[in-house]
Amino acid sequence: MEHEARFYEANADGSVRCYLCGHHCVISDGKLGVCQVRRNVGGTLYTLSYGQIISQCVDPIEKKPLYHFYPGSKSYSIATLGCNFHCKWCQNWHISQIQKGQRVAIDRDVTPKEIVADAQYTGSRSIAYTYTEPTVFFEFAYDTAQLAHAVGLANIYVTNGYMSGDMLDVFHKTLDGANVDLKAFRKTTYQRLIGARLQTVLESLVKMKELGIWLEVTTLVVPGVNDDPDELQDIASFISLELGVDTPWHISRFFPYYRMTDRPPTPMETLQRAQEIGLEAGLQYVYVGNVSGGNETICPDCGQVLIRRYGYAVRIEDFSQGRCENCGTSIAGVW
Repeated sequence: MEHEARFYEANADGSVRCYLCGHHCVISDGKLGVCQVRRNVGGTLYTLSYGQIISQCVDPIEKKPLYHFYPGSKSYSIATLGCNFHCKWCQNWHISQIQKGQRVAIDRDVTPKEIVADAQYTGSRSIAYTYTEPTVFFEFAYDTAQLAHAVGLANIYVTNGYMSGDMLDVFHKTLDGANVDLKAFRKTTYQRLIGARLQTVLESLVKMKELGIWLEVTTLVVPGVNDDPDELQDIASFISLELGVDTPWHISRFFPYYRMTDRPPTPMETLQRAQEIGLEAGLQYVYVGNVSGGNETICPDCGQVLIRRYGYAVRIEDFSQGRCENCGTSIAGVW
């Protein structure tokens, strides 16, 4: 279903400039933006993904991953087709990477009201806009988020961080949390393997923090791409200095997939070293994902285990109302 988009301006030559995300696409009449789900029709920009939900699932919040945001709760997760990145290792490429000529629409339109009702029915604490890049279906996510807040549901983005500051200025009052995938810390990696600019992601991370959105960061450590200790040190230092030492950093293990099957899974010793680098940079919460173990939340002051995780199962230990019960230290998060 075509729905007029937000965040664009028409040009005199019939093209439009979209400023929803960091690409700022100039789109000629009849053409699509980089995301493949925003079309210029006669000088009006339309989103093709409004209500076109391709995936609906009830997930544990830990799967996002968000470890300091209502731990143990359920999150009603939705996605549409399309993405503004073209990562060679995309784990959801079959729905994010639209091929030329691929049909965008699905058989049934879903309304924001239906999504919120389903989330309530399933006992979810939040709605997650995830799997593909939620920025490209902003209009539907935003309308859903307003209704979700009205009934007490939280909203979270699982995102590559490539949105515009204008978009965040509008959405931040109803966006409660986000996990941002900081894929590398080298400009050339973003340009060559992703088709984007690193600086835009860094600016989004800082702005989210300033706007009061609860923030966690994930880095998929890919052999030969971003696993150099110096680069991991740069990521950890950025998080520590620009976002705060209480910002959780999720270090995730890579497995060969999509167009990057020419290298092995991330060695465990690389992940362990990355975790050490994060802790040495002063980060208080560094987690290792896509592996078993290594996911306990530990009090940064007394070392007490506060939350244990077994896969996506959660057990609360000496932790209540955002504080360590052993020493009283406040633990950053949304509890």
